[in-house]
Parts: sequence; structure tokens; C-alpha cells
Amino acid sequence: MKQPKFIDSFSQNIEIVPEKAVLLVIDMQNATGNRNLGLGKLLQDSGKADTATYRFDRIENVLVPNITKLLNTFRSKCNGVIYVTYGAETSDARDVVPTIRTIVQKTNNFVGNREHEIVDQLRPLTDELVLNKTTQGAFRSTRLDSALRAMNVDTLVCVGVSTNNCVAMTAMEASDLQYKVVIVSDATGTDSHEMQESSLTMLGRLWAKIMSTDEVIKTV
Repeated sequence: MKQPKFIDSFSQNIEIVPEKAVLLVIDMQNATGNRNLGLGKLLQDSGKADTATYRFDRIENVLVPNITKLLNTFRSKCNGVIYVTYGAETSDARDVVPTIRTIVQKTNNFVGNREHEIVDQLRPLTDELVLNKTTQGAFRSTRLDSALRAMNVDTLVCVGVSTNNCVAMTAMEASDLQYKVVIVSDATGTDSHEMQESSLTMLGRLWAKIMSTDEVIKTV
């Protein structure tokens, strides 16, 4: 993925300092990350499972293996891992912003339900923070900012789904709050290759540094 050369001179030269960096795992939940639950089941039941083949294939074959590698690295070498989920904490999802309320309801993404849980392969450890949001961005509706500042973190390495929605919104919020942001290109995903690439191109223009899993691991 190439950016126009002129933008390079304006983009931050982000260095990952291990003791000041965390891995932020965004929305890797059964609701929209498991082909047999939530969105996956909804599409299967309506005969539209083929419309999400790219999404679930990428999650299973690319995201889960790469995020697993990053989890191992950040748990052993950096300031740790923070998980972010999204979903309703009320029975009618009235606490969720309208832009995502319908998908929350349709995918049964309520706190306490199996759909709300993080996919089995990436389960958090007992002492790792899991912050639930009711907005697309993680900063608006969680205590993420105060937790990061308490941990003396200045760099977020972001992985998860969806690149063009919650990952992008969280990254842009973080950038405006003066955090350094890295988006891991092969540990994020959305609904098509074109959407993935265009999202990375957009985020790489001032908002974040785009790196691969191997590049991040080699850096830290």
C-alpha cells in the first residue's frame, strides 16, 4: 500500500517504546467475529452467508493467528493488552447509539450473552482490562483514556474489526487525544479487500502509522 509522497513529510514518525505501548484489541467478539454466532448466524439463517465469506475467512485465517502472535509479544515485552468490546448493557439496547443499535439488537450483542464474548481463541487473561463501549469509538463511552494515562501509555497498537468503523473511529479519537497510533494491517479486517485497503490508506494519512504484524514484533 503506497501513500502519495507529499503526505509523508507531514506524518508522524512513530517509534514503539515497549514500556509505553499497549495492544488494543477492538471488538473481536462472537457478535460479528464468529461465522456461527451473531452476524454469521443471522446471515446463514437468511441464506446470505456467502456475502460475509471474505470477512470471516480473514478473521479466522489472518486476524486470529496474527493477533495471537501480538498478544504473546505485548504480554511479555510491552505494557500489556487492553480489550475493547461493544454491546448493550440494557435489555432493549437504549444505551447504545443509534448508528449501531440495530446491529447490536439483530446480533444479540448484549453483555452476558455468548455473542458479546470475545472469540475463544483470543480470550483475555484474568488481570487484563476489558472495556465495553456503546459507541463506535472506544474513548467516548469507556474509561480507556484514564486507564491509559494511569498506565503511562502514549502509544496504541490497534487490531481487530472493523477497520473502517470501530477501529478507525478509535484510532482517530486517540490521535486527537495526542496518543501515537499504529494500525496493524494484517491484524485488522472488514467486509472486503477494497474496503480494507481504502481504510488503511485513509488512516495512514496523518492519523496513524500502518505496520504489519511482523514489523511490530520486530520493532518491540
